Amino acid sequence: MSFSFFKALRPKSPQELAKTIKDSLMSLDTKTVVEVKLLEKALEEVEKNFGAMKVMLLGDGEVEPNVDQITQLAVEICKEDVIPLFFHKLSILGWEARKDLVQCWSILLKQKVGSTHCCVQYLENHLDLLDFLVAGYDNKEIALNCGNMLRECIKFPILAKYMLESPSFELFFKYVELANFDVASDAFSTFKEVLTKHPTEVSEFLTSHYDEFFEQYEKLLTSTNYVTRRQSLKDTSKNIQISAFHIFKIFVANPNKPREIKVILAKNHERLLELLNNLSAGKGGDDDQFEEEKELIIKEIERISQLSNLDS
Repeated sequence: MSFSFFKALRPKSPQELAKTIKDSLMSLDTKTVVEVKLLEKALEEVEKNFGAMKVMLLGDGEVEPNVDQITQLAVEICKEDVIPLFFHKLSILGWEARKDLVQCWSILLKQKVGSTHCCVQYLENHLDLLDFLVAGYDNKEIALNCGNMLRECIKFPILAKYMLESPSFELFFKYVELANFDVASDAFSTFKEVLTKHPTEVSEFLTSHYDEFFEQYEKLLTSTNYVTRRQSLKDTSKNIQISAFHIFKIFVANPNKPREIKVILAKNHERLLELLNNLSAGKGGDDDQFEEEKELIIKEIERISQLSNLDS
């Protein structure tokens, strides 16, 4: 008598798993989505496959993940064009599957073949996928998932540079003032990351787009909504700062500011000083701390404006 049916199923290879993930995501088609039982079954299959992906990338708590398999899975996911499916099917997925995907995404992005991050290279060739993630802030069900995945992408200079120059970047000025507090908070975290993570790329962007950027930024600094959010955030979380002022402060207070940033601040110092002098913490705000920070920023802008070596 054979007892082979008691044997554990052989784990899928990276190639097999990538193909299985792709097939299960593609099964979430228009017909399936409108049929409740079909959808439930299809979502269960996706969740199972995402769980297998998570185990291959992170291990199962007892067995450490195999480095070669991790790299190979990233390669196969690119080869099978699974990344667009990750993004486009996100709104259909259940909570657990989304959570696993976000966790796996950061690991997949880090995988290198030689000197190339294969998933980053895939995104370079499909940059519209980054725009899709940004637009995810319009859907509160997946907004935080999209934000997490975007911030992982922004860690790579080439992707951050695209984000800055994409028309989608302007959407952040809308998203940071959305009525949903959690979504607005997350959008501001992403906004802050893209503006502060890579100084060289940000300097180039501000040098060539300063007027357009600051026109929007000035509205944000002076909006009633911004002041209200800044105060409400102080009451609920010290870890996230929804504050245009605090992002601006990073630019100015950074002791290692690129020369391009100094030139921009010097050229526009009068306008900036006028704006800052008219800025307040708002009713009930932490006036003392805010005024101290503001005074330091004003002094630094005044100092920079008097530097003679910026003229050449």
